[in-house]
Amino acid sequence: MHDKPFRILGLQQIAIGGRSKERLRALWVEIFGLAVKSTYVSERENVDEDICALGQGAHAVEVDLMQPLDPDRKPAVHTTPLNHVGLWVDDLPKAVEWMTAHGVRFAPGGIRKGAAGHDICFIHPKGNEEFPLGGEGVLIELVQAPPEVVAALG
Repeated sequence: MHDKPFRILGLQQIAIGGRSKERLRALWVEIFGLAVKSTYVSERENVDEDICALGQGAHAVEVDLMQPLDPDRKPAVHTTPLNHVGLWVDDLPKAVEWMTAHGVRFAPGGIRKGAAGHDICFIHPKGNEEFPLGGEGVLIELVQAPPEVVAALG
């Protein structure tokens, strides 16, 4: 394997589209606690977007919550597929307990060992009557951060 002229240093941004930024904000801002740093509106890109921040400094990750200005026009930012987004969590059992109590719907399977050996669980892509908050079409993986990640990112 030869050296590359670059290094991937971490997650810089994730962009999530939905029909309504209000519903996206209910999960990302109200439940997860991200701050909305700015907004961006572009007719050409057919987007009305809230730019949120997760973390500080070099570890900050931008999270863009996008809705279309016109759902019948292209680009259709609300229909862009995204398999899942992984988020480090410092105390997964407490997070699941609190989120469940606040209307977040989890996918079947509960907390379990993930592929990388960390405890994980998934927030369901869609809410339902009992648990109205879901990923608005995006599957979200919550990952128990190991002590060194908690120390670096916490």
